[in-house]
Amino acid sequence: MTGRKENTLALTALSDAFGERLITSSAVRQHHGCDESWHSPTLPDAVLMAHCTEDVVTAVKICAKYQLPVIPFGIGSSLEGQVIPLEGGLSIDFTEMSKVLEIRPEDFDVTVQPGVTRKQLGRELRDVGLFFSVDPGADATLGGMTSTRASGTTSVRYGTMSDNVISLTVVTPDGRVVRTASRSRKSSAGYDLTHLYVGSEGTLGVITEITLRLHPVPEAVSAAVVSFPDMESAVSAVVTTLQYAVPIARIELLDEQTVDAVNQYMKTDHPVQPTLFLEFHGSESGVKEQAELVGDVCQEFGGGDFVWKTLEEDRNALWEARHNGALAAMSLRPGRELLSTDVCVPISRLAEAIAEAKADLLENDIYAALMGHVGDGNFHFVIPMDRSNNEEMTKIKAFCDRLAQMAIKMDGTCTGEHGIGIGKQPLLELEMGDGVDLMRSIKKVLDPDNIMNPGKIFNGIAGSSS
Repeated sequence: MTGRKENTLALTALSDAFGERLITSSAVRQHHGCDESWHSPTLPDAVLMAHCTEDVVTAVKICAKYQLPVIPFGIGSSLEGQVIPLEGGLSIDFTEMSKVLEIRPEDFDVTVQPGVTRKQLGRELRDVGLFFSVDPGADATLGGMTSTRASGTTSVRYGTMSDNVISLTVVTPDGRVVRTASRSRKSSAGYDLTHLYVGSEGTLGVITEITLRLHPVPEAVSAAVVSFPDMESAVSAVVTTLQYAVPIARIELLDEQTVDAVNQYMKTDHPVQPTLFLEFHGSESGVKEQAELVGDVCQEFGGGDFVWKTLEEDRNALWEARHNGALAAMSLRPGRELLSTDVCVPISRLAEAIAEAKADLLENDIYAALMGHVGDGNFHFVIPMDRSNNEEMTKIKAFCDRLAQMAIKMDGTCTGEHGIGIGKQPLLELEMGDGVDLMRSIKKVLDPDNIMNPGKIFNGIAGSSS
């Protein structure tokens, strides 16, 4: 553990290097001591507003000298405590490293700094006929999305961050600058360093540049919504759609409880049944063909009216229900905070997993709204929580653990896209077994003093700061 004297020396050295960009005020430290998870906040010793890779190199070298923890921070939208500085240290804020460095339309790629947000990149790409596909819902930074291996509603067609990160620039724990790969679309050159850092949650180094894959804006887009008599029918329609190799862009699921909440929140009249929200990308004829085929599949499994829209304003109106699902659920429990948890299972087990989870909720009298990226077997529960009610919190946390254990038993994962952070470390051990020891070995080699975001993903790393 870093001592008080070393902390003081480190902060003095950082202050000398960065002046007013090193911030120690209580309000700023509090902002950087929490995220959107239920985990208790912990304040960093200081916050650095970084402007460039060289800033990060200087900061990391000082922190390495005095063995002060380093915690990368985007906008704090993580859901498993990834940015909480458990042992204090330096929070490096990337808000001011928010440049889109180069767009290369002919190569379908872009290089950005880590503080660029998803929506910001979308605005900058608007005039070049390309788009970045990964949409986790929140307007997260691309550095944070890379660090947590984020995904979202379009992953069923375009893939997750793992599929869309081409190359990274990383500052290692000893202050070296490493480029993990070239921009070529494939390579057999050595270890895949890029994907070692994607999903590493800041535990192996600090990402300062990201090269991302882009996709052509489709000629036509359409959306549809359809309800089903039960969850099994809805999931069967999804599986059959995928078996028919329909290149569907989004397949999202709301359970009947969430639809009811949306109806109350938005004054809509969707049937209170399990409901699929779908989106199709392609040529005008291709989109029409996809929608007709999926409409027939849904009808085969008892689907109701297949409401299909092509105009942008009509599509947005259909999707508003899905986008407002969490807000709607929270509106029914005013004054509470949001706890969101996710798991992912093989699609063949999806209906079974959802049924088992919903039975668990009913048995334990827990209100939760289900939303799922069912095209890849990933689903979430949004649970309104009262942090001050210890009995309730114990009950909710126990449900989240049982949910993850169930997913693992089905050969799924304890998290499809939220990451491990603080909250799911025991579940990672259950899921990966000896694989976690291998991860610890990699961490120990790359970060021997354990200064990079200590206490995340797993514990048990020997080092001067732990």
